Amino acid sequence: MRIAVCSDEPYPVNQTAIAELERRGHEVVRFGSPASGQEEAWPEVARQAAEAVARGDCAEGVFFCWTGTGISIAANKVPGVRAALCVDPETARGARIWNHANVLCLSNRLTSDDRCREILAAWCETPPDDPRGARGVELLGQIEQAYRRR
Repeated sequence: MRIAVCSDEPYPVNQTAIAELERRGHEVVRFGSPASGQEEAWPEVARQAAEAVARGDCAEGVFFCWTGTGISIAANKVPGVRAALCVDPETARGARIWNHANVLCLSNRLTSDDRCREILAAWCETPPDDPRGARGVELLGQIEQAYRRR
C-alpha cells in the first residue's frame, strides 16, 4: 500500500515511522521535510499530502507536526480525508473502527519512537472498514456534499 508521510519539520520520529511502514511492506511517499530535509509550512505540507490521499495516489497517510493538531486541522480541510490526531494505540484503533480514518496525525514533540511503532501497529492492524463506523462516514460524506453545493 502507498502511504503518504509528511511533516513540517525534520524529527527523528518521522524516520522511525517511515522505517516501520516500510518494514510492514508499505511504499512510503514523502512530503514536506521527509522529502526536502528542511522546515516547511505545515498547512501546505498537509494540503499536498492530503490531496494525494483524497485523489487515491496514496491509500492512507501519516502526518506529523509539533503537536499534531495543526496538521490534522489542515488535512481535514481536504474533502475525503478523515484525519485523526492519535496519542496512543487505542485512540488509533478507535479512529479506524468508528471514524474510518485514512490519515493518522502524530505529534513530533510527544511521540517517542516506541510509542510511534505501537500506534502504527494498532493503525495498520485495524482495518478502516468496520461496519460500526459506516453510518458516521456516510453522514460525513453528506456534510461534505452539502458544502460543495454552496
